[in-house]
Amino acid sequence: MNILVVEDNIELNRAICNTISKCRIMTNVDSATNGEDGLYMAINNEYDIIVLDLMLPRMNGLEVLSKLRKVKDCGVIVLTALADKNTTINALKIGADDYMTKPFDNDELIARMISIYRRHSKTILKNTYTYNSLVVDYDSTTVTIDNEVVILSGKVYDIFEYLIRHKNTIITKDRLFTRVWGFDSDTIYTVTEVYVSKLRKILEKYDLKKNLITIKNIGYMWDESIKE
Repeated sequence: MNILVVEDNIELNRAICNTISKCRIMTNVDSATNGEDGLYMAINNEYDIIVLDLMLPRMNGLEVLSKLRKVKDCGVIVLTALADKNTTINALKIGADDYMTKPFDNDELIARMISIYRRHSKTILKNTYTYNSLVVDYDSTTVTIDNEVVILSGKVYDIFEYLIRHKNTIITKDRLFTRVWGFDSDTIYTVTEVYVSKLRKILEKYDLKKNLITIKNIGYMWDESIKE
């Protein structure tokens, strides 16, 4: 597992890196002490997890995260001394996978990093997704429910696949739009709402509409915790 730590406090940066290095499955740890260097390293290297402080010189952590999410889907856990609710919401809206407030427990940090890694690696390595009677074949882009082929064409399928690949994670409208339509698209941003509505109508026929959650003013989530 390759890790990047972006923290401007040199002493804390070293302590985090040392803690991570003791974990056997984390084979490589790089570090940066400002936002610009952290973003450059994150974009130009392949990291499984990025530990990102929010209060960084030269580019703050939220800006780093925003720019990173336009090109990378690696796991990101945010560290900050700011414990207010708005900071948490902003970090999650932009695309953080998890959030910890300083001071934090090292063992808990490692546990959360491993949890994020497992979630991301499963969605990347598996060529199919299964949830109850729903099966999605990523290779053929085929969706079946109760052994019946369900037609999800074009952007509707693209949106569905992205949400299930990031199941149980809030995906902002910005992030979803960028991934499906592209950063340079001239399409109107609100088109995501139209296509999500189409997807929801299809899922409703199979009693799966309840799993497609809308987080008001933020985005969407495919929630596997919903019981039948």
